[in-house]
Amino acid sequence: MKLFCLVLLAAAIAFPQAQRDFLTADEADQVREAQEPNDRMKLYIHFARQRLDLLQQMLAREKAGRSALIHDTLEDYTKIIEAIDVVADDALKRKLPMEIGMAFVADAEKDMAQQLQKVKDATPRDLARYEFALDQAIETTTDSVELSTQDLSGRATAIAVQDKKEKDEREAVMNPKELAAKKAEDKKEATSKRKAPSLYKKGEQPKEP
Repeated sequence: MKLFCLVLLAAAIAFPQAQRDFLTADEADQVREAQEPNDRMKLYIHFARQRLDLLQQMLAREKAGRSALIHDTLEDYTKIIEAIDVVADDALKRKLPMEIGMAFVADAEKDMAQQLQKVKDATPRDLARYEFALDQAIETTTDSVELSTQDLSGRATAIAVQDKKEKDEREAVMNPKELAAKKAEDKKEATSKRKAPSLYKKGEQPKEP
C-alpha cells in the first residue's frame, strides 16, 4: 500500500495539469464555431478579459487557498494569449484577412498588460506563490502586443522563414527513403484540389444548425 501511494504521488507531481484545460468545454465549442480568424481572436480576447476579471475578484478577498486559484487563472490566461498568436500566424500562412482582429487584439492586450503590471506593483501578500505565473502572463502579453502591432507582411515573411528552417531541419535527419516519401506526399498535396480554408482541427465538423 505504501508503494502504491508513492506511485500515485509521483504521478501527481509529474503530471499536475494533465486533467486541466485552459478553456472550459463551452468555450472550446465557441472557439471551434468561430472559423473566421478575426472572430476567433476577438473571442479569445473575451475569454482573457474574463480571466482577468476573475483574478481581480480573487485578489479582492483574503481567502485561504486563493493563491493556487490565482496561479491557475494566470496560467490559463497566458495560454489564451498564446492561442491568439497561433490563430494570427495560421491566418497569415493561409493569407486570410485579419487586420480587424489584429487591431482589436493590440488595443485589448495593451490594457490587459497594464492591469497585470498593476497587480505586480501592488505586491499582494501571497505574491511569491504565483509571481512566476504573473511574470509569464505579463511577458507573454507584452510579446503578443509587439506581434499584434508588427507589420503583417514582415511577420508573414518571418513565419515563412521559420517554417522553412524547421522543415529543412526535419528533412536533414530523414533517411533517403523517408525523404523521398515526404517529398512525394508534399507534391501530392500541392497538386490536389485546394479546399476552402478552415480553422477546424482534424476530425472536427461544424455543428448542425
